[in-house]
Amino acid sequence: MENNTSDTLFAISYPSPKNDQENNANGAPPTEPTDAIKADDQQNRPEWSNQIEFLMSCISMSVGLGNVWRFPFTAYENGGGAFLIPYIIVLFVIGRPLYYLEMILGQFTSRSSVKIWEISPLFRGIGVGQLVGTFSVISYYVALIAITLSYMFASFASELPWAKCEESWGENCVDSAAVITNAGDRNITTVQAVSSSQVYFLNIVLKEKSQINDGIGSPDWKLSLWLLLAWVVIFLILVRGVRSSGKAAYVLALFPYAVLLIILIRALTLDGAIDGVIFFVKPQWGELLNPKVWYSATTQLFFSLSVGMGSIIMFSSYNNFHHNIYRDAMIVTTLDTFTSLLGGMTIFSILGNLAHNLGIEDISQVVKSGTGLAFISYPDAIAKFDVVPQLFAVLFFFMLFVLGVGSAVALHSAVITAVWDSFPKLKYWQVALVLSVVGYFCGLVYVTQGGQWILEIVDHYGGTTLIFVMAIIESFAIPWIYGLENLCHDVEYMVQRRVGLYWRLCWGLITPLFMIAVFIYSMVKYKWPTYSGNEYPDEALIGGLVVLAFGISQLVIWALWTISRDPTDASLWTKVKKASKYSSDWGPNSNVTKKAWLKYKEEAKTRREEIMIAKGHSNNSLKSKLYILLGLYDDFILLNDDNSKL
Repeated sequence: MENNTSDTLFAISYPSPKNDQENNANGAPPTEPTDAIKADDQQNRPEWSNQIEFLMSCISMSVGLGNVWRFPFTAYENGGGAFLIPYIIVLFVIGRPLYYLEMILGQFTSRSSVKIWEISPLFRGIGVGQLVGTFSVISYYVALIAITLSYMFASFASELPWAKCEESWGENCVDSAAVITNAGDRNITTVQAVSSSQVYFLNIVLKEKSQINDGIGSPDWKLSLWLLLAWVVIFLILVRGVRSSGKAAYVLALFPYAVLLIILIRALTLDGAIDGVIFFVKPQWGELLNPKVWYSATTQLFFSLSVGMGSIIMFSSYNNFHHNIYRDAMIVTTLDTFTSLLGGMTIFSILGNLAHNLGIEDISQVVKSGTGLAFISYPDAIAKFDVVPQLFAVLFFFMLFVLGVGSAVALHSAVITAVWDSFPKLKYWQVALVLSVVGYFCGLVYVTQGGQWILEIVDHYGGTTLIFVMAIIESFAIPWIYGLENLCHDVEYMVQRRVGLYWRLCWGLITPLFMIAVFIYSMVKYKWPTYSGNEYPDEALIGGLVVLAFGISQLVIWALWTISRDPTDASLWTKVKKASKYSSDWGPNSNVTKKAWLKYKEEAKTRREEIMIAKGHSNNSLKSKLYILLGLYDDFILLNDDNSKL
């Protein structure tokens, strides 16, 4: 009897784009958007002009300074090649699953990173906490763009200002423009040599303090003006929302590749470059057991892909409901990794040449980590160009500017959209203007003499730890509280593709557990952050911890707020369970699409229950949960298009 029932269920199928007329006649929800649905969606939220604009925007967001600045120095700090293997593994078990998940959440709801938490109102604080982390990142990110502008305009001089040492720069200064062919050319024996590009960056541009115990100093007026210009450009790109930022995305996404390839080709021809490349690609197998390397790989991936910052959700929220985000997620995550490797090859070629010129055998000791790799190593290589180095310098720093603006636009848009969704009566440009002004004044702290000290600690607590903690809870709340089965049904209804085993295992098990394991090990081995080997004063550490605590506290604050709004006399535990379930506001933004989706979910639930009864499985048994995780029930509910599995 059971076998006969199961055989009958094999014929049950999800609606398919091939059978729209038949499905609609039978009362099933449409699988492609009708004109009515499209009109209803557009009345509620603007959409991208075309699919390419969305893809280009995602590329410009993910392919940014994180690839040519942060990735190389993170690899540099973690043993070069020893970092690459964990990074690739983390990409597949954390980066790609979370990137696709956030795309799904944004497109499915057409809402910002805060509003999507109608999926489980108890965890609304995740969205708010992510905004705290995102604003922390954008506050210093634009300051880096300001430094880039300073270099770009300085490159128009008849001679690059960092190419040769000034007399006041010290006897141990080595001209960056010089191509040293043997050790005798250095003429430096007793004091560690430093390149003129390093002296220029630290002493001329930043005027950096060696300690900040007596304060961070006042903002540099030149960098303050460059910071203002950077914020004006970002505001102008965002003034009309996706209608204006989408057009700019073409340049923001594609231009940097041409310049980066030119720099790489030139860098590979320099003496010692091959040694740098070998350091970058040769793994140190012992480092694979170092939890710090895995933690650094994970946090770098978050920064590079912009996972956990709300920008992926925000961009996806402007898509058509049935847009093929699976394809876009694969393209962006692959291209992002390729760009990181390209940037790493370039910078380590330059580091190999720097080590050769300075007489340093250990490449890991060539320059300080952090922003110095972008503003010391790259300029040093450009100074060695035989033909018009000024032109290449302008192109390179314009590329950095474009990369930075592309990511900054996405991060700032995430904050703006979240505020705009909460206060829809305000105009988008008004919200953008106010937040841009606030961002500028917050950014002034990073253009002081101690600004890089503050940047490092804000990045550590606000841009790394906070965002990572929020992402861990997000990866737990979606599949475990909302439910993996619910999530997969939503995806299948939206994009008409079966969710494959890889995605189910990552979302339901591997990704959250892997992230928790990495975080626990990093806490066990935790050391207080330092800047270039120097300890921070207690006041700076407290300030960083305050940023972290403020972001994490949003979880508790918004959970209590949600529970307190329950007017019933139910017990506290009952209210908590109720608040953890998705609200009536969860679902597609279009009323027409939402009604069809609710009907679809009910039908899918009924089909699954029939299959469970046929197999003799109880609803809450371990076997049934394992079947759901592996998607084994859905194998009996076939899509009409059998080739559409992910």
